[in-house]
Amino acid sequence: MRNAFKVGQRVQVKDGDPPGHIRTPFFLRGKAGVVETIHGEFRNPEELAYGKEGLPKKPLYLIRFLQTDVWPDYRGAPGDSVSADIYEHWLDADQ
Repeated sequence: MRNAFKVGQRVQVKDGDPPGHIRTPFFLRGKAGVVETIHGEFRNPEELAYGKEGLPKKPLYLIRFLQTDVWPDYRGAPGDSVSADIYEHWLDADQ
């Protein structure tokens, strides 16, 4: 499988709230960040939680978000960030 995103690319987490076991943190949905690392491909944990095979495997990325982009009232240093592992099917290219 070819990765849709590259290290350094800006991406946006999809803003959805589907039912079920979701690994994407709610507070990051709809937020834009930058790909820091591509971890590789893994079986989809959202399907594994229900006893399915989780195939095909999905690319997993480490995405860095500026704290001020996640929490507009953040009062720390402007460059402070938070990172999270996000599966590719939750990401879109940032417009």
